[in-house]
Amino acid sequence: MVVFNSEAADELGENRLQKSVITKGISPSIGAFTVQCAKCFKWRLIPTKEKYEEIRERIIQEPFVCKRAREWRPDITCNDPEDISQDGSRLWAIDKPNIAQPPHGWERQIRIRGEGGTKFADVYYTSPTGRKLRSLVEVDRFLQENPEHVAQGVTLAQFSFQIPRPLRQDYVKKKPKLINASDEASTITSKSSEPEEVNPIAWAVPTKHEGDASEEASFADETLASEVVLTRKRKIGSSLSVEPNHLSDELEPKLEDA
Repeated sequence: MVVFNSEAADELGENRLQKSVITKGISPSIGAFTVQCAKCFKWRLIPTKEKYEEIRERIIQEPFVCKRAREWRPDITCNDPEDISQDGSRLWAIDKPNIAQPPHGWERQIRIRGEGGTKFADVYYTSPTGRKLRSLVEVDRFLQENPEHVAQGVTLAQFSFQIPRPLRQDYVKKKPKLINASDEASTITSKSSEPEEVNPIAWAVPTKHEGDASEEASFADETLASEVVLTRKRKIGSSLSVEPNHLSDELEPKLEDA
């Protein structure tokens, strides 16, 4: 789908496209419907809104090709120049694929908002009685109040309120992200409660020098502990018997050798 400004409409002719002026604060209207060929990637103008909705409904299962445009242009091929190009002189909006055609007697309408708003467009359906419905909730309520439409086969699956996406990113004003004081406080608290990044010393693999030093320290600790044990045994053994003294004397050379 494409929305034209006045200059673009003049280039393509008043008989084929509706003029629309894109001015900030003024809602533009849809100038034409166009579909891209899946083979040559050229854009082809679709003559009517109804034909466009028919193509869009199954665009994923049945990709559009120039050959299909022979329904209204018998001699067209992929070799023909594109009908329209994205040259920056027009406002383009890409529609969602596979949107169902509206039920018989209903009309799906898109109202483009003015530039600088927080939303690009609004979608609503007009019922056969002329009532405008702006959400699935309203459609569901309407069908409950008018069961004759349900009897005719109308279902919620035939309605979609997805809006097109403008290719100009600055057309829609982005909403500023609001942060509550409580959220900000919780964020600060969570940051302060989080542990700081530290080196996992307990998990670190020692280098060769560190390993030698640790082995020496470990050996020294073991030697000291052995000496303490042997000393205690000597003191206890001297009061009980002579045999433990011989045992301790036998162990001393081993410690010295070590």
